[in-house]
Amino acid sequence: MSASVRPSTGAALFDTAIGICAIAWSEGAVIRFQLPESNPAATRARITRRGNGIADGAQIPEQTPTGPIAEAIAGIRAHLDGGLDDLRWIPLDTSAIPSFHRAVYEVTRAIDPGHTLTYGQVADRIDAPGAAQAVGQALGRNPIPLIIPCHRVLAADNALTGFSAPGGVTTKQHLLEIERTPGFGEPTLF
Repeated sequence: MSASVRPSTGAALFDTAIGICAIAWSEGAVIRFQLPESNPAATRARITRRGNGIADGAQIPEQTPTGPIAEAIAGIRAHLDGGLDDLRWIPLDTSAIPSFHRAVYEVTRAIDPGHTLTYGQVADRIDAPGAAQAVGQALGRNPIPLIIPCHRVLAADNALTGFSAPGGVTTKQHLLEIERTPGFGEPTLF
């Protein structure tokens, strides 16, 4: 372990209903979350990479999660199994994130499972009318997807656009189906 990385900083992979996810934390708060990549090695490489939430840019060491991080993993697993938890109780450390992005993430985190907002509605709620594109760019850089549910933000016509997580809009649609969001995954009459 690097001398510059505090022992309370760590990362772990864990199995879920949608595949191997990963989480990284510092001081008991989540700093990154990773949806499944093409394989566990790719997921591991992405979650432990340098920077992105670690002030000194050190690589994050893998560790066994305990306390609030172990509880977060249990909550995420239950949610992805269809338990519909808003996950807002999971502690986050967003201090390394720019203030505009934090404002976008705060509004996004308040969206309940099964509900959506548009990029424009998020912009309006942070008092930045007309900033829908900037909201989309901030959500595209979201280091904590699912816990900050960027998949619940849609285009003005409710189209599934711009999801930067592995699997793109297919993953976004699948997450909305798991959350029983109206209009996603429901059988149609025709």
